[in-house]
Amino acid sequence: MKRRHDRVIVAGGGPVGSLAALLLARAGVPVTLLEREARLQLDYRASTFHPPTLDLLEECGAEAALLRMGLKCTTSQFRDRTKGKIAEFDLGALRRDTRHPYRLQCEQFKLVEWLYGELRRVPGVELLFKKNITHATANEDGVAVHVEGGEVFDCDYLIGADGGRSAVRKAAGIAFEGFTFPEHFLVAGTRYDFKRHMPDICSVNYTADPVEWYLLLEIPDMWRVITAADPAVEPSEAVQESRLQASLQNLLPRSEPYEILVKGVYRVHQRVAAAYRSGRVFLAGDAAHLNNPLGGMGLNGGLQDVLSLVPRLVEVWKGKKPDAELGGYEAQRRPEAIHAINAITARNKKLMEERDPAVRERNLRQMTEIASDPRRAYDYMLEASMITSLRRCGMLLPT
Repeated sequence: MKRRHDRVIVAGGGPVGSLAALLLARAGVPVTLLEREARLQLDYRASTFHPPTLDLLEECGAEAALLRMGLKCTTSQFRDRTKGKIAEFDLGALRRDTRHPYRLQCEQFKLVEWLYGELRRVPGVELLFKKNITHATANEDGVAVHVEGGEVFDCDYLIGADGGRSAVRKAAGIAFEGFTFPEHFLVAGTRYDFKRHMPDICSVNYTADPVEWYLLLEIPDMWRVITAADPAVEPSEAVQESRLQASLQNLLPRSEPYEILVKGVYRVHQRVAAAYRSGRVFLAGDAAHLNNPLGGMGLNGGLQDVLSLVPRLVEVWKGKKPDAELGGYEAQRRPEAIHAINAITARNKKLMEERDPAVRERNLRQMTEIASDPRRAYDYMLEASMITSLRRCGMLLPT
């Protein structure tokens, strides 16, 4: 393939990388998207789109596509396995703060499929599969991206959106600071309609329990259950049908086994890259920050990264802004990964798994008090929906 420096390369064809590629291409920036897999991956781990993310995705058309494919969830609950519903939050209270006062549930691969379709409509875009990046070298003139098989792709800028094990981040020598939880997380999907036999639940339910907490989440095609695996059990054993059936029966006992449509087990981390930029190389999404899924902030944070980075890159590419404009990306997004995304999801996990009886009782009482006070509930929802974060970093104006 011809060597060149006339484009931006995006590493990683997930939702974050694909959105970056589309925004660049539509702005007239030549772009190559390198995906290591051979085809679209059916990944069920991320499915939540928060209100302000939908607001920010309106201009590119992704918001309208998600609305056609997704499920609107106007309320969410915090529950206790023994006591039942502790607190309920109605996102309709945010109708003056967002054009989308609800969580939208839609599997991330459906967004990626739409993004791929849009990318194929833009002349000159390269969407290349089976391109596993081995390393990249950068200097003041550009970046050379090396893939398995010996191919080399040259570019002016490289965006690493290639996941938690990012080859781009490693090539740039950027530390990934934080920790890994000792337990794995389990995810299972079933078409069983929990609302028929648990009439007081809603579509988004966080349930605390000192032994086996769980997140019960309705998506368009099924219900997803996320819980923690026993750290003493090997991942391959944790995802066995018998163990998943036991977890589901513990959630809601029934005479028949559950039909499990999808299942998986994965490691969970709380990490933030030490830098989001190294010269002509940038990080976004999971390559820049990882967190547990309790709050639905990882995917949203990644999309928000791109919505901060790409407009800056376009302005510099077209000569409308100096290179210093690119420094604003890390300054805007990295603090939010630390103080909002990481902090809130870590707090949520601690809240759900707390074992000390006195602390648990205090936590439950506090959640009830927050939900019962309209002002405190409103502030809580502003934070949980990421509106507070985006206002703090200047990506949304306060109302």
